[in-house]
Amino acid sequence: MTELLLVRHGETDWNRDNRFQGHADPPLNGVGREQAHALAELLADEPFTAVYTSPLRRAAETAEIVAASHGLTPLEVDALREVDVGSWQGLTRDDIERQFPDQFARWRDHGPGWEDGESYEEMGSRVVAGLLDIAKRHDGQRVLAVTHGGPIRAALAFADGVSHADARATGPRVGNCFVCGFVAEPGALRRLD
Repeated sequence: MTELLLVRHGETDWNRDNRFQGHADPPLNGVGREQAHALAELLADEPFTAVYTSPLRRAAETAEIVAASHGLTPLEVDALREVDVGSWQGLTRDDIERQFPDQFARWRDHGPGWEDGESYEEMGSRVVAGLLDIAKRHDGQRVLAVTHGGPIRAALAFADGVSHADARATGPRVGNCFVCGFVAEPGALRRLD
């Protein structure tokens, strides 16, 4: 059994502007760095044996700040990347509603949105497999993984036995530096309350 603590990265300018980031790579802004330092303070006494991160800069920067207080170096894992939003990348919700009204309406109703990139199901399979692999490498330990909103919702959906659409519709709001804990066992994730 492994305890996994999943954290969403700090704020970027694109978060502030409500732009879909996907695989785009904007850095943390000043607020995001402050959030990451506050998170490091909050987690300073946690007994992490390893810190993993998405390779995207916003997550990697957050992970570096938190890992430093533990004397650890974050390890990048591609499976922890955000969902690839295809042609929506860099666009605001208003932009998408104007350019892709049918796609946006489906997405707003918790269905599939963009028609290129990666589906939530594809991303969810990638993320869950990556988390279970990390857990297998750290049996009996406590590990931190810094990632994105989509992957955290995918982990919540898997643990709760619901679809990603249901997790988007009914799950918690996954804001910047959101923290969520799981226990990982072979083939399973269970939420820590």
